[in-house]
Amino acid sequence: MSSVLLWGITWAAALIIICPARGACAGTETHILAFGDSLTAGYNLPPSKSFAAQLEQRLLDQRLPDQGRRVRVTNAGLSGDTTSGGRARLGWSLQDKPDLVILELGANDGLRGLDPVTMRENLEAMIKECQQAGARIILAGMRAPVNWGETYRQEFERVFPELAEKHGLPLYPFFLDGVIGNSALLLDDGLHPNADGVGRIVDGILPLVLEQMNELDGRKQPMTGTGNKQENS
Repeated sequence: MSSVLLWGITWAAALIIICPARGACAGTETHILAFGDSLTAGYNLPPSKSFAAQLEQRLLDQRLPDQGRRVRVTNAGLSGDTTSGGRARLGWSLQDKPDLVILELGANDGLRGLDPVTMRENLEAMIKECQQAGARIILAGMRAPVNWGETYRQEFERVFPELAEKHGLPLYPFFLDGVIGNSALLLDDGLHPNADGVGRIVDGILPLVLEQMNELDGRKQPMTGTGNKQENS
């Protein structure tokens, strides 16, 4: 037997002893599913500037691999999707067994003036489906357009905090917080965030995501800021 072959066998045996399973050395991967509409998908943006891509990069910038953690964020946003559409397609996305789902739907229900009762039913069904799949959930809230009137606005906007409280979910009250109304962070349509606007969304929700990741891996680390403070609407 040649010395090169013997060295190779010895090195392989050492790897088996030191790292019996690939995952044990590489660290546990956290899979985050960003499930939503055009705000998640990255409407009119290059893929690298979408919410999922920017969130994944920001998490990697937190030096998670140095802590033995790997992270993957899947973009499951579909432009134009309503809560009914999301409910119909969620099962397919859950087949990849995400650890954490960021559930961002409802904006198109509001734009179309769809019944908030139906929206609530759809969101609750998705919450239960995610929980049954073993995934944690961050619920992203949305505000209603003003053109449907005050009664509609109140019925619409209370759905998110009420569902979060009922199911014990962390709530990010308004996905477009700090973006809507700021033309520098919006595309020309005045509705969708540009790349900088998406970055602002990631800034806002990042502490909440990190908090959930810490709970997933059992490590409680001091967090700065909060991603789930309630806002006055």
